[in-house]
Amino acid sequence: MNDRMRIGDVTERAGVTARTVRYYESIGLIPPGEREGHGQHYYTEETLARLRKIDQLKKLGLSLDEIRDVIDLYFTDPGGIQPKQKVLAILRQHLADADQKIGALQQFRVDLQANIERFERWLEKREQ
Repeated sequence: MNDRMRIGDVTERAGVTARTVRYYESIGLIPPGEREGHGQHYYTEETLARLRKIDQLKKLGLSLDEIRDVIDLYFTDPGGIQPKQKVLAILRQHLADADQKIGALQQFRVDLQANIERFERWLEKREQ
């Protein structure tokens, strides 16, 4: 199989748009495609693998900045231990953040309920 693909082939196989590929290049998530004659960009199987890994990490809830911090590890650590440890730490932080937001929302709900009841009592006294 030819290791070099044009952008249309990469986008079709990875399920992303050409705009996404160019954006990921611009922010350093994937290496720039090699240019040959007429400015045509060519991409490798590794680029395709990186695009697929980016999609998997996005589905886990990682931001593009977080993905930028771990993506290279997936391609330099053959055992996969380092990237998974780093992703696990990120996911634990997301969970802690979610728990904090849930706590704040629960307190907000308690406060809303108390204010509603206070207004209802005040209005009941005025209507009598």
